[in-house]
Amino acid sequence: MTEDFYRIKRLPPYVFAEVNRLKAAQRAAGVDIIDFGMGNPDMDTPPHIVQKLIETVQKPRTHRYSASRGIPGLRRAQAGYYARRFGVTLNAETEVIATLGSKEGLANLAMAITAPGDVMLVPNPSYPIHPYGFMIAGGTLRHVPAQVNGRFDPEDYLRALDRAVAHSVPKPVALVVNFPSNPTAQVCDLAFYGELIKFAKKHHLWVLSDLAYAEIYFDDTPPPSILQIEGARDVAVEFTSLSKTYSMPGWRMGFAVGNERLIGALTRIKSYLDYGAFTPVQVAAAAALNGPDDCIDEIRATYKVRRDVLIDAMGRAGWDIPPPPATMFAWAPVPAAFAEIGSMGFSKILLAEAGVAVAPGIGFGEYGEGYVRLGLVENEHRIRQAARGVRKVLQNAPALLAAYANGQKD
Repeated sequence: MTEDFYRIKRLPPYVFAEVNRLKAAQRAAGVDIIDFGMGNPDMDTPPHIVQKLIETVQKPRTHRYSASRGIPGLRRAQAGYYARRFGVTLNAETEVIATLGSKEGLANLAMAITAPGDVMLVPNPSYPIHPYGFMIAGGTLRHVPAQVNGRFDPEDYLRALDRAVAHSVPKPVALVVNFPSNPTAQVCDLAFYGELIKFAKKHHLWVLSDLAYAEIYFDDTPPPSILQIEGARDVAVEFTSLSKTYSMPGWRMGFAVGNERLIGALTRIKSYLDYGAFTPVQVAAAAALNGPDDCIDEIRATYKVRRDVLIDAMGRAGWDIPPPPATMFAWAPVPAAFAEIGSMGFSKILLAEAGVAVAPGIGFGEYGEGYVRLGLVENEHRIRQAARGVRKVLQNAPALLAAYANGQKD
């Protein structure tokens, strides 16, 4: 009775638990923590979406069980979004399902399509649900390096996928892609997606594309959808989320769209597990998708201002961070002076000495080592305040490293 349960034993230790413990201890001691460690949007949900929720929740009939795959109006709204944004026509009945955020959708689709021992190709570094959804489902992971010197190289990535397929036994069943990427903030283009679909069809692979950051981009070219590629729906399904697009993280509303067989499998699994999101939340989500886009532009502009302030302020402090082209994150190399202690050691020192929390790259996979992720979830004043603390840490690097190495600090 003392052994861990089977699926719990398969999960590795949660790397972020140590940082979270230290944050909690600091806060309990009254320390003001500037927290870039979480990807939790801090902006208010647009008023017209909140108002639709209030209006709908006052109707008692909406308090009953909802629809697991999403109410028809919500699925039609998501199909309308894809038509406007990507020029992709979806059948709202068979190619769209609402999920409780994209994370739940990814995890339950993994449960639906994974047999014990199935090999899945996952990017590394990666958002944890991408690999561990399959691991929980009983699959075996094959990690594919997703960056070279901190950058995504499409040709190198495709070569890495080819090697992974060639050297995997049994043959892989599916692969995951995530662009714009969490944590690396890298983007891809339609040419890459075209090659990826060719690759998937050649090797009979399902493709799961995570497009949660479709609307958080800072260049002139919006991120594409994999479903824009002709024939992609033969093998691919794509996940999106309202969490970042409309600053609705706690509402837990996302979607899976694309291949009918995969959508059907997810629909069947979910029918056993939930009755869908609360109906007023779904109605409000439909209002978001059908409503004006100016709120999306405002949210994107806020993130861009924060990004620019972060890059400038940290650069002045002595920490050169590449400007992310998309997402609400910056993927920052550990400063050279702290390279020997790795991303976890540097994260601990930043927290203890500057009151600045970041996410260590090792928490996103072994190939994330040497980097930390910073979320754009603090305002400009707080970002500049954090930079002042970072400057002190960098200026005192030799003394701090010696103190920690000698056990004078922990």
